[in-house]
Amino acid sequence: MSLKDLLDSSKDKSLSGQKWHMLRQAIVKRLLSAGNATIAELSSELQSSVPTVTKAVNELLPEGYVVDLGKITNSGGRRPSLYSINPTCAYFLGVEVSIANMSIGLQNIKNEFVSIELGTSFILENTQESLLEFCNLINSFIEDSSVEKKMIVGVCINFSGRINSMEGFSYNYFFSENRPLTEIISEQLDMPVHLENDTRAMTFGEYCEGVVDDEQNIIFLNYSWGVAIGMITDGKLYYGKSGYSGEFGHSTIFDNGIMCQCGKLGCLETEISGWSLVNQFKAALKEGKQSKVVLDESSPALQHHTIIAGAFKLEDSLCVDLVTKQSEKMGRYLSILLNIFNPDLLVIGGDFAQLGDYTLLPIQSSLKKYSLGLVNRDMKLKKSTLGRRAGVIGACCVIKEKMLSPLINN
Repeated sequence: MSLKDLLDSSKDKSLSGQKWHMLRQAIVKRLLSAGNATIAELSSELQSSVPTVTKAVNELLPEGYVVDLGKITNSGGRRPSLYSINPTCAYFLGVEVSIANMSIGLQNIKNEFVSIELGTSFILENTQESLLEFCNLINSFIEDSSVEKKMIVGVCINFSGRINSMEGFSYNYFFSENRPLTEIISEQLDMPVHLENDTRAMTFGEYCEGVVDDEQNIIFLNYSWGVAIGMITDGKLYYGKSGYSGEFGHSTIFDNGIMCQCGKLGCLETEISGWSLVNQFKAALKEGKQSKVVLDESSPALQHHTIIAGAFKLEDSLCVDLVTKQSEKMGRYLSILLNIFNPDLLVIGGDFAQLGDYTLLPIQSSLKKYSLGLVNRDMKLKKSTLGRRAGVIGACCVIKEKMLSPLINN
Protein backbone atom coordinates (compact mmCIF):
# COMPACT_ATOMS: atom_id res chain seq x y z
CA MET A 1 0.00 0.00 0.00
CA SER A 2 1.34 3.46 -0.90
CA LEU A 3 1.51 6.28 1.63
CA LYS A 4 -1.36 8.02 -0.17
CA ASP A 5 -3.47 4.86 0.07
CA LEU A 6 -2.72 4.52 3.76
CA LEU A 7 -3.80 8.10 4.46
CA ASP A 8 -6.77 8.03 2.09
CA SER A 9 -8.43 4.62 2.53
CA SER A 10 -10.07 2.35 5.07
CA LYS A 11 -10.38 -1.12 3.59
CA ASP A 12 -11.57 -2.89 6.75
CA LYS A 13 -15.24 -2.01 7.24
CA SER A 14 -15.58 -3.50 10.74
CA LEU A 15 -15.66 -1.08 13.66
CA SER A 16 -12.51 -2.49 15.25
CA GLY A 17 -10.74 -2.46 11.87
CA GLN A 18 -11.75 1.15 11.27
CA LYS A 19 -10.37 2.23 14.66
CA TRP A 20 -7.11 0.38 14.09
CA HIS A 21 -6.69 1.87 10.62
CA MET A 22 -7.40 5.37 11.97
CA LEU A 23 -4.74 4.93 14.67
CA ARG A 24 -2.17 3.89 12.07
CA GLN A 25 -3.15 6.91 9.99
CA ALA A 26 -2.92 9.20 13.02
CA ILE A 27 0.62 8.02 13.82
CA VAL A 28 1.79 8.64 10.25
CA LYS A 29 0.05 12.03 10.08
CA ARG A 30 1.66 13.09 13.35
CA LEU A 31 5.15 12.13 12.16
CA LEU A 32 4.55 13.88 8.83
CA SER A 33 3.26 17.13 10.27
CA ALA A 34 5.19 17.57 13.51
CA GLY A 35 8.32 15.47 13.08
CA ASN A 36 9.98 12.76 15.14
CA ALA A 37 8.40 11.35 18.30
CA THR A 38 8.75 8.66 20.95
CA ILE A 39 6.07 6.08 21.75
CA ALA A 40 5.22 7.98 24.94
CA GLU A 41 4.76 11.23 23.01
CA LEU A 42 2.57 9.54 20.39
CA SER A 43 0.53 7.86 23.12
CA SER A 44 -0.06 11.16 24.93
CA GLU A 45 -0.89 13.19 21.83
CA LEU A 46 -3.14 10.55 20.23
CA GLN A 47 -4.74 9.60 23.55
CA SER A 48 -4.09 5.89 23.06
CA SER A 49 -2.33 3.45 25.38
CA VAL A 50 1.40 2.83 25.11
CA PRO A 51 0.97 -0.91 24.29
CA THR A 52 -1.55 -0.10 21.53
CA VAL A 53 0.66 2.58 19.97
CA THR A 54 3.67 0.27 20.26
CA LYS A 55 1.81 -2.47 18.38
CA ALA A 56 0.76 -0.05 15.63
CA VAL A 57 4.29 1.34 15.23
CA ASN A 58 5.70 -2.19 15.09
CA GLU A 59 3.33 -2.87 12.16
CA LEU A 60 4.30 0.34 10.35
CA LEU A 61 8.06 -0.35 10.67
CA PRO A 62 8.27 -3.43 8.37
CA GLU A 63 5.70 -1.91 6.02
CA GLY A 64 8.16 0.90 5.37
CA TYR A 65 6.18 3.91 6.60
CA VAL A 66 8.13 4.48 9.82
CA VAL A 67 11.81 4.13 10.81
CA ASP A 68 13.46 3.74 14.20
CA LEU A 69 16.13 6.42 14.67
CA GLY A 70 17.56 4.71 17.75
CA LYS A 71 17.65 5.47 21.44
CA ILE A 72 17.68 9.02 22.75
CA THR A 73 19.19 10.34 25.98
CA ASN A 74 16.94 11.34 28.84
CA SER A 75 17.22 12.38 32.47
CA GLY A 76 17.25 8.78 33.73
CA GLY A 77 15.71 5.37 33.39
CA ARG A 78 15.25 3.37 30.23
CA ARG A 79 16.11 5.28 27.08
CA PRO A 80 13.19 5.47 24.60
CA SER A 81 13.45 5.03 20.84
CA LEU A 82 12.75 7.94 18.52
CA TYR A 83 10.57 7.26 15.49
CA SER A 84 10.36 9.15 12.21
CA ILE A 85 8.52 8.93 8.92
CA ASN A 86 10.51 6.81 6.47
CA PRO A 87 12.05 9.18 3.87
CA THR A 88 11.65 6.52 1.16
CA CYS A 89 7.91 5.90 1.64
CA ALA A 90 6.92 8.59 -0.90
CA TYR A 91 8.52 10.78 -3.55
CA PHE A 92 7.55 14.00 -5.31
CA LEU A 93 8.57 15.04 -8.81
CA GLY A 94 9.13 18.67 -9.78
CA VAL A 95 9.64 19.92 -13.34
CA GLU A 96 10.41 23.46 -14.52
CA VAL A 97 10.17 24.33 -18.20
CA SER A 98 11.70 27.38 -19.85
CA ILE A 99 12.08 28.41 -23.46
CA ALA A 100 15.39 26.65 -24.07
CA ASN A 101 15.71 23.99 -21.35
CA MET A 102 14.01 22.13 -18.54
CA SER A 103 14.99 21.07 -15.02
CA ILE A 104 13.73 17.99 -13.17
CA GLY A 105 14.11 16.94 -9.56
CA LEU A 106 12.86 14.06 -7.41
CA GLN A 107 12.54 14.61 -3.67
CA ASN A 108 11.74 12.18 -0.89
CA ILE A 109 9.25 12.98 1.83
CA LYS A 110 11.97 14.74 3.87
CA ASN A 111 12.52 17.25 1.02
CA GLU A 112 15.85 15.66 0.11
CA PHE A 113 16.76 15.31 -3.57
CA VAL A 114 17.44 11.75 -4.66
CA SER A 115 17.94 12.87 -8.25
CA ILE A 116 18.10 16.26 -9.97
CA GLU A 117 19.00 17.51 -13.45
CA LEU A 118 19.28 21.25 -14.11
CA GLY A 119 19.22 22.80 -17.57
CA THR A 120 18.46 19.71 -19.66
CA SER A 121 18.38 20.70 -23.32
CA PHE A 122 14.79 21.12 -24.52
CA ILE A 123 13.25 23.63 -26.91
CA LEU A 124 9.73 24.53 -25.78
CA GLU A 125 7.48 24.79 -28.84
CA ASN A 126 3.71 24.88 -28.93
CA THR A 127 3.40 21.62 -30.86
CA GLN A 128 2.26 18.06 -30.21
CA GLU A 129 5.78 16.83 -31.03
CA SER A 130 7.31 19.11 -28.41
CA LEU A 131 4.80 17.89 -25.79
CA LEU A 132 5.57 14.24 -26.50
CA GLU A 133 9.33 14.90 -26.32
CA PHE A 134 8.78 16.69 -23.02
CA CYS A 135 6.89 13.72 -21.54
CA ASN A 136 9.50 11.28 -22.86
CA LEU A 137 12.26 13.24 -21.13
CA ILE A 138 10.38 13.06 -17.83
CA ASN A 139 9.79 9.31 -18.21
CA SER A 140 13.46 8.78 -19.04
CA PHE A 141 14.48 10.75 -15.95
CA ILE A 142 12.25 8.54 -13.77
CA GLU A 143 13.62 5.35 -15.36
CA ASP A 144 17.20 6.50 -14.74
CA SER A 145 16.47 7.24 -11.09
CA SER A 146 16.56 4.59 -8.37
CA VAL A 147 12.88 5.12 -7.51
CA GLU A 148 9.96 2.95 -8.64
CA LYS A 149 7.31 5.02 -10.41
CA LYS A 150 4.57 3.68 -8.12
CA MET A 151 6.33 5.37 -5.17
CA ILE A 152 6.03 8.82 -6.80
CA VAL A 153 2.92 10.49 -5.39
CA GLY A 154 2.64 13.04 -8.20
CA VAL A 155 4.37 15.63 -10.35
CA CYS A 156 4.12 19.42 -10.49
CA ILE A 157 5.09 21.06 -13.78
CA ASN A 158 5.91 24.76 -13.95
CA PHE A 159 5.26 26.82 -17.07
CA SER A 160 5.57 30.57 -17.51
CA GLY A 161 2.55 32.66 -18.40
CA ARG A 162 -1.08 32.12 -17.65
CA ILE A 163 -1.70 28.84 -15.86
CA ASN A 164 -5.06 27.79 -14.47
CA SER A 165 -3.81 25.52 -11.69
CA MET A 166 -7.29 24.75 -10.42
CA GLU A 167 -8.55 23.37 -13.76
CA GLY A 168 -5.23 22.20 -15.20
CA PHE A 169 -5.01 24.43 -18.28
CA SER A 170 -2.00 26.24 -19.73
CA TYR A 171 -3.06 29.11 -21.99
CA ASN A 172 0.42 29.81 -23.36
CA TYR A 173 1.57 26.30 -24.28
CA PHE A 174 -0.18 23.08 -25.34
CA PHE A 175 -3.64 24.58 -24.90
CA SER A 176 -6.66 22.46 -25.80
CA GLU A 177 -10.22 23.62 -25.31
CA ASN A 178 -11.40 20.04 -24.98
CA ARG A 179 -9.13 18.65 -22.26
CA PRO A 180 -6.97 20.00 -19.43
CA LEU A 181 -3.25 19.68 -20.07
CA THR A 182 -2.94 17.86 -16.74
CA GLU A 183 -5.07 14.99 -18.10
CA ILE A 184 -3.03 14.75 -21.31
CA ILE A 185 0.33 14.67 -19.50
CA SER A 186 -1.01 12.34 -16.79
CA GLU A 187 -1.81 9.74 -19.44
CA GLN A 188 1.76 9.94 -20.74
CA LEU A 189 3.37 9.76 -17.28
CA ASP A 190 0.84 7.48 -15.56
CA MET A 191 0.69 9.59 -12.40
CA PRO A 192 -1.21 12.60 -11.02
CA VAL A 193 -0.13 15.92 -12.58
CA HIS A 194 -0.47 19.46 -11.27
CA LEU A 195 0.32 22.59 -13.31
CA GLU A 196 1.74 25.70 -11.68
CA ASN A 197 2.95 29.10 -12.80
CA ASP A 198 6.76 29.11 -12.62
CA THR A 199 7.03 32.23 -10.46
CA ARG A 200 4.42 31.02 -8.01
CA ALA A 201 6.29 27.72 -7.62
CA MET A 202 9.57 29.56 -7.05
CA THR A 203 7.84 31.67 -4.41
CA PHE A 204 6.61 28.59 -2.58
CA GLY A 205 10.06 27.00 -2.83
CA GLU A 206 11.64 30.01 -1.13
CA TYR A 207 8.94 29.90 1.53
CA CYS A 208 9.41 26.20 2.28
CA GLU A 209 13.15 25.70 1.84
CA GLY A 210 14.78 29.01 0.99
CA VAL A 211 15.51 32.42 2.43
CA VAL A 212 12.23 32.84 4.33
CA ASP A 213 12.47 32.56 8.11
CA ASP A 214 9.21 33.17 9.96
CA GLU A 215 7.76 35.77 7.58
CA GLN A 216 4.17 35.08 6.53
CA ASN A 217 3.49 37.89 4.02
CA ILE A 218 6.00 37.81 1.19
CA ILE A 219 6.51 39.17 -2.31
CA PHE A 220 8.90 37.21 -4.54
CA LEU A 221 10.22 38.90 -7.68
CA ASN A 222 11.18 36.64 -10.58
CA TYR A 223 13.48 39.00 -12.50
CA SER A 224 14.48 37.00 -15.59
CA TRP A 225 13.68 36.89 -19.33
CA GLY A 226 10.27 38.12 -18.23
CA VAL A 227 9.13 39.68 -14.97
CA ALA A 228 6.53 38.40 -12.54
CA ILE A 229 5.83 38.24 -8.84
CA GLY A 230 4.55 35.57 -6.49
CA MET A 231 2.82 36.34 -3.22
CA ILE A 232 2.45 34.56 0.09
CA THR A 233 -0.29 35.93 2.34
CA ASP A 234 -0.70 34.57 5.87
CA GLY A 235 1.56 31.67 4.93
CA LYS A 236 -0.45 30.64 1.85
CA LEU A 237 0.19 31.10 -1.86
CA TYR A 238 -2.02 33.84 -3.25
CA TYR A 239 -3.71 32.94 -6.55
CA GLY A 240 -6.39 35.58 -6.97
CA LYS A 241 -9.98 34.90 -8.03
CA SER A 242 -9.12 33.26 -11.36
CA GLY A 243 -5.63 32.04 -10.49
CA TYR A 244 -3.67 34.57 -12.55
CA SER A 245 -2.19 36.82 -9.87
CA GLY A 246 1.37 38.08 -10.18
CA GLU A 247 1.53 39.36 -13.79
CA PHE A 248 3.54 42.37 -12.68
CA GLY A 249 5.56 42.52 -15.88
CA HIS A 250 2.42 43.06 -17.96
CA SER A 251 1.34 46.20 -16.14
CA THR A 252 1.05 49.00 -18.71
CA ILE A 253 3.40 51.64 -17.30
CA PHE A 254 5.41 53.25 -20.09
CA ASP A 255 4.23 55.47 -22.95
CA ASN A 256 7.04 54.20 -25.16
CA GLY A 257 5.13 52.59 -28.04
CA ILE A 258 7.08 49.31 -27.58
CA MET A 259 5.10 46.14 -28.18
CA CYS A 260 5.27 43.68 -25.29
CA GLN A 261 5.36 39.91 -25.80
CA CYS A 262 1.81 39.81 -24.43
CA GLY A 263 0.57 42.03 -27.29
CA LYS A 264 0.04 45.28 -25.36
CA LEU A 265 2.10 48.46 -25.62
CA GLY A 266 4.28 49.88 -22.88
CA CYS A 267 4.26 47.03 -20.35
CA LEU A 268 6.86 47.10 -17.59
CA GLU A 269 8.73 44.29 -19.37
CA THR A 270 9.35 46.50 -22.41
CA GLU A 271 11.99 48.41 -20.40
CA ILE A 272 12.72 46.11 -17.43
CA SER A 273 13.33 42.43 -18.27
CA GLY A 274 15.82 40.07 -19.84
CA TRP A 275 14.47 40.53 -23.34
CA SER A 276 14.39 44.31 -23.01
CA LEU A 277 18.00 44.19 -21.75
CA VAL A 278 19.00 42.42 -24.97
CA ASN A 279 17.25 45.10 -27.07
CA GLN A 280 18.90 47.89 -25.05
CA PHE A 281 22.33 46.25 -25.44
CA LYS A 282 21.96 45.95 -29.22
CA ALA A 283 20.72 49.54 -29.47
CA ALA A 284 23.72 50.76 -27.46
CA LEU A 285 26.14 48.98 -29.81
CA LYS A 286 24.45 50.61 -32.81
CA GLU A 287 24.97 53.98 -31.14
CA GLY A 288 28.70 53.26 -31.03
CA LYS A 289 29.15 52.13 -27.44
CA GLN A 290 31.80 49.49 -26.79
CA SER A 291 31.55 46.12 -25.06
CA LYS A 292 33.67 43.00 -24.60
CA VAL A 293 30.51 40.89 -24.81
CA VAL A 294 29.44 39.19 -28.07
CA LEU A 295 25.92 37.81 -28.32
CA ASP A 296 25.18 34.41 -29.84
CA GLU A 297 22.47 35.25 -32.36
CA SER A 298 21.47 31.59 -32.67
CA SER A 299 19.97 31.54 -29.15
CA PRO A 300 17.88 34.71 -28.64
CA ALA A 301 16.23 33.40 -25.47
CA LEU A 302 19.63 32.97 -23.80
CA GLN A 303 21.19 36.28 -24.83
CA HIS A 304 20.31 38.03 -21.59
CA HIS A 305 22.36 35.38 -19.76
CA THR A 306 25.38 36.47 -21.80
CA ILE A 307 24.88 40.11 -20.83
CA ILE A 308 24.35 39.21 -17.16
CA ALA A 309 27.54 37.12 -17.26
CA GLY A 310 29.30 40.08 -18.88
CA ALA A 311 28.36 42.26 -15.93
CA PHE A 312 29.14 39.67 -13.27
CA LYS A 313 32.27 37.95 -14.59
CA LEU A 314 33.82 40.49 -16.96
CA GLU A 315 32.62 43.65 -15.19
CA ASP A 316 31.90 44.99 -18.66
CA SER A 317 30.99 48.67 -18.22
CA LEU A 318 28.13 48.66 -20.74
CA CYS A 319 26.55 45.52 -19.24
CA VAL A 320 26.90 46.88 -15.69
CA ASP A 321 25.43 50.24 -16.71
CA LEU A 322 22.40 48.70 -18.42
CA VAL A 323 21.70 46.30 -15.54
CA THR A 324 22.07 49.09 -12.97
CA LYS A 325 19.65 51.40 -14.79
CA GLN A 326 17.09 48.62 -15.19
CA SER A 327 17.35 47.68 -11.53
CA GLU A 328 16.89 51.30 -10.45
CA LYS A 329 13.68 51.37 -12.47
CA MET A 330 12.64 48.03 -11.03
CA GLY A 331 12.99 49.39 -7.50
CA ARG A 332 10.82 52.38 -8.37
CA TYR A 333 7.92 50.23 -9.55
CA LEU A 334 8.36 47.65 -6.80
CA SER A 335 7.86 50.51 -4.34
CA ILE A 336 4.25 50.71 -5.56
CA LEU A 337 3.71 47.10 -4.50
CA LEU A 338 5.30 47.75 -1.12
CA ASN A 339 3.04 50.73 -0.49
CA ILE A 340 -0.01 48.66 -1.42
CA PHE A 341 0.77 45.33 0.27
CA ASN A 342 3.19 46.28 3.09
CA PRO A 343 4.87 42.82 3.09
CA ASP A 344 7.17 41.35 5.74
CA LEU A 345 9.73 40.38 3.13
CA LEU A 346 10.69 41.09 -0.49
CA VAL A 347 12.79 38.38 -2.14
CA ILE A 348 14.69 39.07 -5.35
CA GLY A 349 15.03 35.94 -7.48
CA GLY A 350 15.45 34.91 -11.09
CA ASP A 351 18.39 35.33 -13.46
CA PHE A 352 19.20 38.90 -12.41
CA ALA A 353 19.50 37.88 -8.75
CA GLN A 354 22.78 36.08 -9.51
CA LEU A 355 24.33 39.53 -10.05
CA GLY A 356 24.07 40.18 -6.31
CA ASP A 357 24.74 43.81 -5.42
CA TYR A 358 24.68 44.92 -9.06
CA THR A 359 20.95 44.22 -8.91
CA LEU A 360 20.11 44.48 -5.21
CA LEU A 361 21.78 47.80 -4.38
CA PRO A 362 20.03 49.82 -7.14
CA ILE A 363 16.71 48.21 -6.21
CA GLN A 364 17.25 48.92 -2.52
CA SER A 365 18.21 52.53 -3.24
CA SER A 366 15.07 53.11 -5.30
CA LEU A 367 12.87 51.43 -2.73
CA LYS A 368 14.13 53.82 -0.07
CA LYS A 369 13.62 56.76 -2.40
CA TYR A 370 10.11 55.96 -3.66
CA SER A 371 8.33 53.84 -1.03
CA LEU A 372 6.87 55.20 2.19
CA GLY A 373 9.44 55.30 4.95
CA LEU A 374 7.27 53.46 7.47
CA VAL A 375 6.59 50.68 4.95
CA ASN A 376 10.22 50.28 3.90
CA ARG A 377 11.50 50.41 7.47
CA ASP A 378 9.46 47.37 8.52
CA MET A 379 10.30 45.24 5.46
CA LYS A 380 13.27 42.97 4.85
CA LEU A 381 14.94 42.70 1.42
CA LYS A 382 16.72 39.43 0.63
CA LYS A 383 18.25 37.69 -2.34
CA SER A 384 17.00 34.20 -3.24
CA THR A 385 19.17 31.44 -1.78
CA LEU A 386 17.83 28.69 -4.04
CA GLY A 387 19.10 30.14 -7.32
CA ARG A 388 18.58 27.89 -10.32
CA ARG A 389 16.98 25.20 -8.15
CA ALA A 390 14.14 27.47 -6.97
CA GLY A 391 11.63 26.31 -9.57
CA VAL A 392 12.28 22.59 -9.14
CA ILE A 393 12.28 22.83 -5.35
CA GLY A 394 9.09 24.86 -5.49
CA ALA A 395 7.42 22.34 -7.79
CA CYS A 396 8.27 19.49 -5.41
CA CYS A 397 6.92 21.49 -2.47
CA VAL A 398 3.72 22.37 -4.34
CA ILE A 399 2.89 18.78 -5.30
CA LYS A 400 3.66 17.58 -1.79
CA GLU A 401 1.33 20.24 -0.37
CA LYS A 402 -1.41 19.49 -2.89
CA MET A 403 -1.31 15.71 -2.47
CA LEU A 404 -0.63 15.25 1.24
CA SER A 405 -2.01 18.26 3.12
CA PRO A 406 -5.70 17.39 2.50
CA LEU A 407 -5.00 13.83 3.69
CA ILE A 408 -3.06 14.92 6.78
CA ASN A 409 -5.62 17.54 7.78
CA ASN A 410 -8.83 15.59 7.12
